[in-house]
Amino acid sequence: MAHVRLRGPLKGLAGGAEHPVDGATIAELLRALEREHPGLHGWILDERGRIRRHINVFVNGEQGTEDTAVAADDRVEVIPAISGGSA
Repeated sequence: MAHVRLRGPLKGLAGGAEHPVDGATIAELLRALEREHPGLHGWILDERGRIRRHINVFVNGEQGTEDTAVAADDRVEVIPAISGGSA
């Protein structure tokens, strides 16, 4: 199982930051994570199953896409983009 680490508000929606998840690609992994934690539904993947543009996903420190392969011992980081303006 890959080790998925959620950051920011995503970890609260999933009830914690660290999650072991099975999947051969990032898309499979994230769909499985949504099934296990329904509170995440719609926050990471859009209605087409694509990673939302304000979400960054890294596999072992390298940015990935939905099709990026994931191995059992990989570390996957799911990080929402920080946005805001100047005051």
